[in-house]
Amino acid sequence: MKIAYLVNTYPRGSQTFIRREIHALERMGWHVHRFALRSDRAALVDPADIAEDGRTEHILDKGLRHLLPTALNWCARHPRGTWAALRLAVACGRRGAGDTPGTGGILRHLIYLAEAAYFARRCNDLRLTHAHVHFGTNGTTVAMLAAQMGGPGYSFTVHGPEEFDAPRALSLGEKADRARFVVAISSFGRSQLCRWAALDTWPHLNVVHCGIEPWRFPTPIPLPQGGPHLVAIGRLAEQKGFGLLIEAIAKAAPDLPDLRLTIVGDGEMRPQIEAQIAALKLGRHIHLAGWLDEARVHQALNSATALILPSFAEGLPMVLMEAMAAGRPVIATSIAGIPELVTPDCGWLVPAGDAASLAEAICHLAETPFDRLTIMGQSARNRAFARHNIETEAEKLTLLIARKGTPE
Repeated sequence: MKIAYLVNTYPRGSQTFIRREIHALERMGWHVHRFALRSDRAALVDPADIAEDGRTEHILDKGLRHLLPTALNWCARHPRGTWAALRLAVACGRRGAGDTPGTGGILRHLIYLAEAAYFARRCNDLRLTHAHVHFGTNGTTVAMLAAQMGGPGYSFTVHGPEEFDAPRALSLGEKADRARFVVAISSFGRSQLCRWAALDTWPHLNVVHCGIEPWRFPTPIPLPQGGPHLVAIGRLAEQKGFGLLIEAIAKAAPDLPDLRLTIVGDGEMRPQIEAQIAALKLGRHIHLAGWLDEARVHQALNSATALILPSFAEGLPMVLMEAMAAGRPVIATSIAGIPELVTPDCGWLVPAGDAASLAEAICHLAETPFDRLTIMGQSARNRAFARHNIETEAEKLTLLIARKGTPE
């Protein structure tokens, strides 16, 4: 019961769901050897992530002096597989060399080929006959090439939106067709895989949700009175829609003088966000908290009336299920997998890109009686636990690996 997990960069503060999944599998008796192409250790804050970094074998940390001889040795022992993998790498590189930055090119795929040979050798040495990868990007490219050259078979989890933004450049369909099975984190995600995978691959496309650990969400702290006090959590990047959220706050604030918004997160758009807040004179309404560790994110949720998520593109955000598990109603854009989780009894869905609708939802929240908000929060909590318990979701993955993740 030994498997490999492979991620491009691991661990990361924004990807604690992978750590939770691995730990759940280990509680079920699996021995998981963690691989990552690279580390993000300089940016890690959470002690649990720092500990996980120490458990992970980072391939590029080995350096060329160690990586290349190991890779070349594997290639020499598997010439036919290496030749087939080389042709596959070139084909994928040509496919990804178009107008989607960062997805391909032949040189980049030759680097992936060397990483794949090293990965195949290490899995062979450790007797790992199956590899599961998170994200259908370059980590899955490495796993696919490794399998072609005699390494373990693979499966992968697609999250979105990145994979769905460039499916041709990422060879998403070919990766799915060659995998033992594929996981999407929502039915929406599975539908997008169906667009690119062959028809006879569809039975191997599965839904396994990202999971939360229910024991980390004790009886919710009562909702705060007044406000309302909203919290938004995420990277300050274009797809998260924070600029639109600030517009919505500007529209709602004249009728809600006690309205407060805390934005938890950081990123490349912080200077623009700060400038927008200043230009609209919203300093008394909006607080930028920066990055917080997992414990302080929970504190921010406990202090809020509701989570607000204005994203333009998502998969199915962890912060959404965590807020609901904390007993908080939510306001979210109706995109991707979000409507599968957020129903009218636990929050409001609004069209993406519409500041007026977002402001209207904030006003509806403010007008909703406190008792009704409390009931909505409890409904949200029940729904998050029913759909996203990490033990239940890891068991689904375990069954898939046991049934399909074995050599043919």
